[in-house]
Amino acid sequence: MAAAAATEAGLEVARGVADELTQLIPLAPLTSALGEAGFALSTARDIPGPADQRLLLLEDLQEPLERRVAQGPMLITLDDVQWADPMTLLAVRSLTRDLASSPLAWMLARTSGSGDAPRLDRLFRLLEREGATRIRLDPLDGGAVAEVVADVLGAAPEPDVLALAEIADANPFLLVDLLEKLKSEGGIQVSDGRARMVSTRLPRAQAVTRARLDELSAPTRHLLQVAGVLGRSFSVKDLAEMLGESTGDLLPMLEEATSAGIIKSAGYELAFRHDLLWEAVTGTLPTAVRRALHHEAGEMLLKRGGSAVPAAAHLIRSASRGDAWALLGLDQAAREVLRSSPQTAADLAKRALELTDPADPDWVGRAATAVDALTAMGRLSEAADLVRPALSRASPRLAHRLRCALAYILLLSGRPADAVGEAESLLSEQDLSDDLRGVAEWTVFWGLISLNDLTNGQRRAEAVLADRDRHSDAAVAGALLMLSRFAMVDGRVADSFAHLNEALRIANSGTVEAIQRPYARLLLSLNYRCLCQFDAADMAIQTAQEDIKTLGVTVLAAQPALFRARVKLAVGRFDDAVAEAQAAMMIADDMGTQGFIRVGLSILAYIDVRQGHIDAAVGHIERYLSQPGAPGMLFGSAWERWVEAVVAEARGDLEGAMDILRPTYTDKEKQRWTLITVPLGAAWMTRLALATGHRPYAETIVDTAEHLAGNNPDYPVFAAAAAHARGLLRQDPAALDCAAANHPQPWERASAAEDLGVLLAATTGASARKQAVDRLDQALDGYQRVGALRDAARVRARLRALGVRRRHWVQPQRPAFGWDSLTDTERAVAGLIARGMTNRQAAARMFLSPHTVSTHLRRIFAKLDIASRVELACIVAEKCPALLRDS
Repeated sequence: MAAAAATEAGLEVARGVADELTQLIPLAPLTSALGEAGFALSTARDIPGPADQRLLLLEDLQEPLERRVAQGPMLITLDDVQWADPMTLLAVRSLTRDLASSPLAWMLARTSGSGDAPRLDRLFRLLEREGATRIRLDPLDGGAVAEVVADVLGAAPEPDVLALAEIADANPFLLVDLLEKLKSEGGIQVSDGRARMVSTRLPRAQAVTRARLDELSAPTRHLLQVAGVLGRSFSVKDLAEMLGESTGDLLPMLEEATSAGIIKSAGYELAFRHDLLWEAVTGTLPTAVRRALHHEAGEMLLKRGGSAVPAAAHLIRSASRGDAWALLGLDQAAREVLRSSPQTAADLAKRALELTDPADPDWVGRAATAVDALTAMGRLSEAADLVRPALSRASPRLAHRLRCALAYILLLSGRPADAVGEAESLLSEQDLSDDLRGVAEWTVFWGLISLNDLTNGQRRAEAVLADRDRHSDAAVAGALLMLSRFAMVDGRVADSFAHLNEALRIANSGTVEAIQRPYARLLLSLNYRCLCQFDAADMAIQTAQEDIKTLGVTVLAAQPALFRARVKLAVGRFDDAVAEAQAAMMIADDMGTQGFIRVGLSILAYIDVRQGHIDAAVGHIERYLSQPGAPGMLFGSAWERWVEAVVAEARGDLEGAMDILRPTYTDKEKQRWTLITVPLGAAWMTRLALATGHRPYAETIVDTAEHLAGNNPDYPVFAAAAAHARGLLRQDPAALDCAAANHPQPWERASAAEDLGVLLAATTGASARKQAVDRLDQALDGYQRVGALRDAARVRARLRALGVRRRHWVQPQRPAFGWDSLTDTERAVAGLIARGMTNRQAAARMFLSPHTVSTHLRRIFAKLDIASRVELACIVAEKCPALLRDS
């Protein structure tokens, strides 16, 4: 009815249905709704290695769908989503969020108590949280029953007729079936516009449904039983092949079943008219017969060639332990969907393992497939638990592969020391293949980077580069990344860039494992951001994002948004930083890489402190502390540890903040890396040390900051940071003035101006007081421009102590709604979307993630109180037509 109403209203309607026997096929319900021509599945793309194609599949869905709905409003209905495959649930989650600003409506229908209930319940909760309406269809009430009865019988029902609802459990289908049966047999009399029962003997509703089947001829019943095994919907070709008949021979039976209301046409297939009829048909089959028919269906589909996934749906229901034919089919299906739906691949591989005798040599290969799938999904502990028993049974060659996988799993699990140990043990094997040796050596280098074990890393990297010909490109690239990190921490920025660029040159040659290229690009962006070269950082992040998607390195999917959040934070665009951090956390949650949620929470906590939301910051830190470490730990722990200290200081716990950072104060390498990755860390840590009476700690921070500045005269951020820290330690107004004038980041300039104002305010004389007020005004303006409300409030309090009162905003505050409420980024997004760009096109133009563009659009629509892109285009044309012109 909803689809019909939508069609009458002029909406394009796409209908899809999930099926218990198609839930192994990635995106089957959406493919049935949109048509296979609606998007080009990325499974056809030739991507080397164990690439995870989920990001590409989502893009292949979103791009054409976004263009399609741009032509007019659309409704997508998906029925029986309790049987939807994991990739479909992920796509629904992503598309409903990213196309929320498009004229696209969704209607999802499910039953309870079947299918993947936990994952589906989670999806429905998320959709409700974002504004979806959940409608629970309870049994028909008395009024609804009366309307149904009156509609079917054409007369008002007497109480004895209404009692039929109890027999049918108030189920509409069963009630109508029962009424029609009784009406046709004369069991209901209609007179004077009233309907009453003729007999007091009432059949059970299910018996009526069964009777409908019993009235069919024996050949038709047998045909329906085989059709029921093929699924709720089925191909006539498959049915004919299963029965060993021609399609023409089936026509009389199909016509009988259709006339009896058992089956109906469903596009290119036939389908049972209702689940209850399908269940009634399959329920007539003994379990042994049903299993045998599923086995025959699986064999038929396998022998036909092509995809093994449809066959696997039957084999998984019929295979017995040691069934070699069925197990080979499950193996093939698991390998097919490994890239597009690792959840399904894991389910198939684990089911095959259950059916495999432990002594069977194929058990280890099946375990390896399950390990790959579980790793891609982020279910790392399960993957590790499966590797260990497999190692004891594997051949040396397969054992090497599994140990290499285990080292990588440990690295992703935030256990770099264990990863290094496993990889080094593997490297001691004499018969290790060159490709696995390269991966293992790269893992060692990345583990040492994650551990900040730069001394051992440098020694090992120099040994590799001194004898390049004996090492793979993967090992050489890993050594260069190691030396790049060491040079950066050592304060030799130019050397760091040289090593990174050479590693990227090797990675771009195509001879290195795919995962290494995005890692190298993200490190490059980190270097650029540390040096406040923000445009270059954005470009490196954008390239890394494309690599992650096209190479299938889904484990890093959330990283570009996290790196971009830090860039936005550095330039003082707090709203954009929040949007990127939230987008990253959603991606991490969607793709199963929950470790990155921790990094996002640390970013949100820091912004909350700056904006004065201390309770919210504490909440983020508490949640952060309960999360596992970030996979790969590209940020390292320096940023996160520093944010913990910032939140502790904001709560007034200065000693707690000092305890958190004590290892950094006492370790030169940790100091250098912290001061490089957190440019304002030098001044902040100097101030904290002085406030807690630890002047020697303050002096060592200043020494490290000046070492970095002296080694890198071409990068002014180091000189400005050192001047700020030195000014605090030495009470040097000239140094603070230098930092306030020259630091490339706006919050840091404001902080230096505030510190200078405080120093001058403590000096006697009218001139010093005026200078103090001027500097505090400079700080107030800087803080307010970036939205650092807590810092601005502190400066206003300092000004009041000097007898000066300032308004909360030097400039008028942005309103909550209307065009003037939009931020600069939101206006830029509005302009690009108004020009007809898709979310992805706008994201590429603005160096944002598509998820972030979607977040901005939702905010724009709320602020402008609109519901369509057409309305947005009209507003942009009226308020700022310049945005519609290409720049």
